[in-house]
Amino acid sequence: MARNVEFDEELAVSRAMDVFWKKGYNSTKMRDLTEAMGINSSSLYNTIGDKHQLFLRCIKHYTESRMEAATKQMRLIKSPLKAIEKFIQSSVYTITNEPNSCLAIKTTFEVATGDEKVQKIIKSDNEFTYNLLIDLVKKAVEQKEITVTQDAEMLTDYIINNFTGWHESFIIHQDKKRIKKMADFLVAQISQ
Repeated sequence: MARNVEFDEELAVSRAMDVFWKKGYNSTKMRDLTEAMGINSSSLYNTIGDKHQLFLRCIKHYTESRMEAATKQMRLIKSPLKAIEKFIQSSVYTITNEPNSCLAIKTTFEVATGDEKVQKIIKSDNEFTYNLLIDLVKKAVEQKEITVTQDAEMLTDYIINNFTGWHESFIIHQDKKRIKKMADFLVAQISQ
């Protein structure tokens, strides 16, 4: 009878997430995952499931970790406008300095369009970001830190959609200054 290897599931999921992040879902093989996780395939199947189930766990872990970090970071900033600026600058940092950029954006383009379960996780992440930012935008308007010529919802969508464009631009041009310049322009537009 085969013996299952006991392992730290959270650590294993984190290691698998790094593999998916680097290689993408479609290019990742089960062997890549089990090697990174330090387990055999039967242990993976018996505890987590197949590649797709593991991927769902990884994406969920990634997005929930980001949500928690963003919530903590935004709580520390008293000015809503400064919090928006910090969120934008943090996004720029992720896009231009993380070796594999944003796993959620990469997953959106690679997998989410044809996978309802992945799409649900990515949508939840996007809704979190939207709700976080719209709350900050509304508070900034109330405190007269910004003047919205359109509605707060439109401004929030505008901010979020910039991140995807910057991600694409950085993949193509690998130009940090270009992304930083666009972010500075966005902040200047919001601050008017």
